[in-house]
Amino acid sequence: MEFGLLLPAGRAQLAAGGDVGAIVDLACEAERLRFDSVWAGDSIVRARIEPLTLLTAVAQATDHVTLGTAVLLPAFRHPVQAALTVTSLDLISGGRLVLGVGAGFPGFSEPEFELVGVRFKTRFSHLDDVVRLWRELWSGNPRSFHGKVLRYDWLPDVPRPAREGGPPIWLAGATPSALRRAGELYDGWLPYPPAPADYARGLAAIRPSRPFTPALFATVYVDDDAGRGTAVLEEYAKGTYQRPLSVVGGIQTMLTGPAPVVAAGLHAYADAGADHVLIRIGAIDPSTVAEQLPRIAEIVAQLT
Repeated sequence: MEFGLLLPAGRAQLAAGGDVGAIVDLACEAERLRFDSVWAGDSIVRARIEPLTLLTAVAQATDHVTLGTAVLLPAFRHPVQAALTVTSLDLISGGRLVLGVGAGFPGFSEPEFELVGVRFKTRFSHLDDVVRLWRELWSGNPRSFHGKVLRYDWLPDVPRPAREGGPPIWLAGATPSALRRAGELYDGWLPYPPAPADYARGLAAIRPSRPFTPALFATVYVDDDAGRGTAVLEEYAKGTYQRPLSVVGGIQTMLTGPAPVVAAGLHAYADAGADHVLIRIGAIDPSTVAEQLPRIAEIVAQLT
């Protein structure tokens, strides 16, 4: 298994005293502790440091760790300009970029899509069109593009990324449509199902047409007192999603307890097929995140 760290760049963490310099330092520490990757999230409703900008700073401060978005919502950006921005970041990082992408969450993301002028009803077609357009721009600089939603009669030249064809693109989502599309168009799968059996069923339904990475997004908090760990995750769920842990934990992978319990929980997802686990530390206070990192690194060392 490989392991990554989600950087704490959300509004709640920033309000609790986080700053960009400390976030970049945390990425460097994750690299030193032999995490395989560091990731940045994307949102308008849950405002945060813009992920491609943050990862550019991280790229300049690190040497070899993979950089990823978890997840980028391409609908928030003009597709052609975004292709150029992604190319630039990939070149700056020396080809270390992986793009996790998504199309929002029903009941939560509709205001974001309305704000940027993208129809929520056609969000999946829009996302797939963007990915196809990016790959064509990165591979051959097409002069036009006509997809289901996006249509351009003229397109500019875009510099080639560091890797032929551009960065790998992993799809978030676990609906039957997402599973089908993940196998047809994408290079990996990045869901956060609440149980390993859910993950195994989803992965079994994917029929990849290209080299493919099964990944997992997991929220983790290590504490010898499981009740105290649950209370911290409760605070995190309410601070991040304005919803209780009982709701968030029914949707997402949430693990807490002593290190052996957390390790066993992550290992269960490995048994279900996950090859790359992206860990989000379930704490709002930046100092708590920094304290958790070496404890989680010990678990990672045991599992790799």
